[in-house]
Amino acid sequence: MDDGTVIITAVNEAWARPGSLLDLFLGSFRDGDGIAHLLNHTLIVAADPGALALCQAVHPHCYLHEVTSANVSSANSFMTKSYLELIWARLEVPQRILQLGYNYLSTDVDVMWLRNPFRHISLYADVAMSTDRFYGNAEDLQNVGNGGFYYIRSTNRTVEMLSRWLAARSRFPSAHDQGVLNEIKAELAAGDLQIKFVFLDTVIFGGFCQFHEEMDKVCTMHANCCIGLENKVDDLTNMIADWKNYTSKTPSDKFKWTFPTKCK
Repeated sequence: MDDGTVIITAVNEAWARPGSLLDLFLGSFRDGDGIAHLLNHTLIVAADPGALALCQAVHPHCYLHEVTSANVSSANSFMTKSYLELIWARLEVPQRILQLGYNYLSTDVDVMWLRNPFRHISLYADVAMSTDRFYGNAEDLQNVGNGGFYYIRSTNRTVEMLSRWLAARSRFPSAHDQGVLNEIKAELAAGDLQIKFVFLDTVIFGGFCQFHEEMDKVCTMHANCCIGLENKVDDLTNMIADWKNYTSKTPSDKFKWTFPTKCK
């Protein structure tokens, strides 16, 4: 992009198979409100060779960052060893991107893009992060950040921040990346780095944890608070169908999301 920002997501073979999350993710850009061009700036990181081959069949910008410490090709149940290895490995590529001077926006592949989110990301923040539940104050560190959608501006301070984030895994060995960041965000904000965190409103950056029915403001929709690949695919498929119905109607027509049925 003109401001030097790269969008990054990561997939394994299960998520990249036809009809799975990657198809929904890419399709959401094309069905979204004038955001298909953002795919030109989207890098998909494949965690295994099978995922790379599947990615290359549907997207021009794919990169293999193979995870060899565990078998990560399957659906990987939440918080299992293979899940944790996959989640932590995906941080290593963004670290290099920051070092090269590019900003990055990391998005899980189960986040559907509907409108341009960059219009709602604060330019003064070092880190702008989604939340499972938003309580009204974007700068309150009591907000619990969700690593499924966040933006980091490239500076010397944020390069060091990411290094400390990765290093902190050893202090919290059973936690995933967002859990560790939530543990250390106060020290990153108050210490020598003075990292400025901003947390994103779930009305605009939506999700299943704190579900808002209105569709007139939402930019992204995340299948968070949902376990199971098939459950995510089913409910996100319904979400995209709702979005297509919404965008085909006149502005005066009121329309609401269908409440997730599999992700309860």
